[in-house]
Formats: sequence, C-alpha cells, structure tokens
Amino acid sequence: MTPSPRIRRRAIVAGGQWPDSVPPLLRRIYEARGALSIDQAQPRLAQLLAPDSLGGLDAATALLADAIAQDRHIVIVGDFDCDGATACAVGVRGLCLLGARRVTPAVPNRMVHGYGLSPSLVDELAALQPDLLVTVDHGIACHAGIAEAKARGWQVLVTDHHLPGDRLPPADVIVNPNLRGDPFPSKMLAGVGVMFYVLLALRRVLRERAAFSGAEPDLSTLLDLVAIGTVADLVPLDANNRALVGAGLRRLRAGQGCAGLQALIRVAGRDPARLTAADIGFAIAPRLNAAGRLEDMALGIACLLTDDATQADEMARVLDGINAERRGVQQQMVDEAHTALARIESTDGAPVPLAPCLFDPEWHPGVVGLVASKIKERLHRPVIAFAPAEPGSTTLRGSARSIPGFHIRDALAAVDALHPGVIQRFGGHAMAAGLSLDESALPSFRAAFHQYASTMLDEDLLREEILSDGELSPVELDRTHADVLRGAGPWGQGFPEPVFDGVFDVLDWRVVGEKHLKFSLRPPGQSSALNAIHFNGWQDVPPPARIQAAYQLDTDDWKDRRGIQLLLRHWLPLA
Repeated sequence: MTPSPRIRRRAIVAGGQWPDSVPPLLRRIYEARGALSIDQAQPRLAQLLAPDSLGGLDAATALLADAIAQDRHIVIVGDFDCDGATACAVGVRGLCLLGARRVTPAVPNRMVHGYGLSPSLVDELAALQPDLLVTVDHGIACHAGIAEAKARGWQVLVTDHHLPGDRLPPADVIVNPNLRGDPFPSKMLAGVGVMFYVLLALRRVLRERAAFSGAEPDLSTLLDLVAIGTVADLVPLDANNRALVGAGLRRLRAGQGCAGLQALIRVAGRDPARLTAADIGFAIAPRLNAAGRLEDMALGIACLLTDDATQADEMARVLDGINAERRGVQQQMVDEAHTALARIESTDGAPVPLAPCLFDPEWHPGVVGLVASKIKERLHRPVIAFAPAEPGSTTLRGSARSIPGFHIRDALAAVDALHPGVIQRFGGHAMAAGLSLDESALPSFRAAFHQYASTMLDEDLLREEILSDGELSPVELDRTHADVLRGAGPWGQGFPEPVFDGVFDVLDWRVVGEKHLKFSLRPPGQSSALNAIHFNGWQDVPPPARIQAAYQLDTDDWKDRRGIQLLLRHWLPLA
C-alpha cells in the first residue's frame, strides 16, 4: 500500500531586494526558490553564461568553421525525442545562418535503427556521402556507431548532455558539460542548449575570421526551438536555462516562432500570446514526441525546419493525429500495467516491489517511458517498463523513471558493475534513463535492480511530499494574482510552479469525463465559492464535506468568463 502524500510548506526566506512592481506574493514565492532579486528570478539573455568555459568548443568550432569554409557536407544527426528534434532543427538552421550551404538533417527510426548513432544508421547515412557528422542530444554512449563512421573516413562531432560512461566514444571532438572535469558552471543544459552554445561560439570564430560580408547572423531567432526542447526534456531550469526559455517564450508569445511551432500551437488550441512552459510540456512537446514514439521523428524535424506556413499546418495536423493515437496506445499499456500490479498485490498479499520492472511482449517501445512515468506517479517509486525493441525481437528496450533521492542512471551503473553482461547498454540522468538487454536476462536484471533499490530506498524516500508555498489569503484568490503567477515563470524542474494549500468546505462535486472531479469549494468563514478541478481525481469514493487541498491558482477563461479556478494536486479528508 503506497502511503498518502504529505503536504509540507516551504521554509519562509526573506531579505530579497525587489522593485515595487513585484507583488508580495510573488516575492515570497521567488525567495522560497532561492531567488532574491528580479535578475535572479527572471534572468535575461544578458545574464547568459558565456560559452568560453564549455569544454571542447575550441576544437568543435574549428572543425565546423573549416567545414563551412571548404563547403563540406555536414549531417546533423538528431534523436527521436523533442529535445533531439529541436536540437537537430537548431543545428541545421543555425549552421545555414552562419554560412553553411550543405547541411542535412538525419534521425534514427526507433524501430529500425534503435537509439542514437548506431552502425545500422551509419550504413544508411552512407548514401548521403557526409564529410562531418554532428550528433545532437546523443552520442556520448554511441561507441559502435561512431567507430563505424570513423572507419568510413567521416569526422564526428558529438554534442550531448547525457552523463558519460567509464570510457568516451572515438569522436573527433566531444562537447558535453557533464564530462568529468568540464568547468562549465551549469550542468543543466539540454541537448538543444548544448547545440545553441556551439553555434554561439562558432559565430565568434567566424567573426574573427571575417567570414560575414554583411550583417552578423542573429542566433536569437533560434531561441523558440531552444525553449521547446529545454522544457520538454525536463532538465532543471536553473538561471541559465530560465534565461534561454524565457527568451524563447517571449518570441513565441510575439508570434515570432518558426512556422512549425506556430502551427503546433494552433493545432493544440493554445493562445500564443499567453503561452507558458506548462503549455510546452503538456501540449506542444507531446505532439512532437509522438512522431518519434510511434512513427518517424523525421516528420517532426521537417515540421520544425519548414518556413512554409501551409506545409507547417499540414504536418502539425498529422502530428496531432499521431499524438491522438499515442494517447490510445499509452492508455491501453497503462491499464495493462495497473492490472499486472494488481495481480502482484493480490498474490498472497504480496507487496508491490520497491522498484517495479514491468514487461509485456505486446507493448510498444516508443511508449514505455510514458508508462513508467504514469506508474511512478501512482506508486511514488522507481519504475522501469520494457518492450521488445521490435515485434518478435528478444532484445528489450527499457525506459526508467525515478523519484527524488534515487539516481536512476547511477542505479543502472551499479547493477552493470555488479552483474556485467546483464545490461547491453544504458544511459540517462538522475530522474530518467534508458537501457537495453536480452529478454533472457530480464529475471536476473529484475532481481539485481530490486536488490540495489532495497539498499537505497527508505520510508522517507517512498513517502511522496508535496511542497506548498503556504496559504493564499482571500484577497490573493483573485484573477489579478492568477495572471501574475501565470506570467511570472518560466516554471519547471528545479524552479517549480507555485503550489498552495488550504482547508475548504466541499459545497458540491461531480465527476466529469469519467475520471476527473469538479468541485465547488469554500474556505471556512468565507462567503464566496471557488471552482476547482482535480484531473484524474475520481477514485470511486465520494469526497468528504471538508478537505485539505494542495492546489495551483489558475485562470479560467471558459466562455470568456475571465475567472479563476483551483487545480487540485492532492487532497486529504478532514473531519
């Protein structure tokens, strides 16, 4: 039985220096996240970390500058997720802005090539006759593919942000802020952020070479793509990433995004003028990711590269359709995972494993990450979901999701060290990772992973905690403050969206859409009621007359009412 989440209020921090334009509520929220001034809370591009200390840039920019000068064929090899797709688009668009004439995008097909720059993808790329491969958002673990590319006489530049293994691939140059000893102050760049930094440094080199005959290229035009990939990859939004995402959001809100992103915003039904990081995470990124999950991310990259609005609209509609299909596949797989867990729980009262490893031979490898994420949210424990790499294959691809305090990539490394040969390959971050292994090795891996988890997880880690920014006063429960909070981000990983808590009387409730709970709530002692909704909150048990709720304050513009509503994250019954 998973313990109920607890609500804990953040510590109150004071002492910041704020202009009068920042309301007290926002000051309190910023200070609780360690920001003590408007520059720290909403950093601008002028505060962006300089590229100078990012390791490998001198060699990388020399390689690229020479390739541009010699009109060599550069192939940008992306990845089949949103970060990889936007990084590929940034690479292609940026190099063309900087004078490259022969730049071609490429991306592996999940079902055909597997992850990253694999030998099979290199075989296919040979038809393009590349001179230089540039990997974006992958490469640090692609030893075999890079060796194959080098054997063909191609140069290889790896740009990545994933944690490296014990040895590095045989690339000509590697740019990755997470290489051991790399002095770059922020380790949080997404793959698209690393590529953007490479372009910033390359522009400086080309400037020094007097390569620009006219006006210097404006690389800020790429920040819409940088924002999308950074938010989608769930990297922590430290000050540097917030500067990048904030600038990208401003471009998108002003209608200056590339044609593909503007089309995706339209098909998702979002108002570009009010776009937030949450809109990226819940509406834009899933539509791009769906192509890589179920079909071919080449379509997503093409959408990001076209400048034709009509073409962009057509591709966005196709991506929207694929995303709808993805939702159906995902729901079926999640339901099957829940059934499997219920079967475990009903077997002689056996508890759910500390770190469930789920597998179904009929599952789709492109959706297992979403399944792992959904089960992790329900159980609040690390989860790995596996599927065959392709129909009938004995190679399994797994996607892992974790909880705070349990570094999932380090866990896989520990299992690999203790049981060499069980895992074929792995990589990732603290909260998400991927791996592959043979189906025959799954029982051994499951036992080893569970054993490692049992030594690292305790009751505190397994008890989910919802951090609250405290209680909102009656005067703060209004549209003005809801609008302020909406525009005060970007919020995201490491700089979380404000959550509040309070006690409410339940005046009315009903189930909507089969699984959501719609409430009419009133704070004790107040006369006015508040609309509230708890998505996926219906658990077949009527709510009590009074609850303590953790919630977000949101705007409600349904039918132009310009009101507010509470988005409930969790609630506890009160007597």
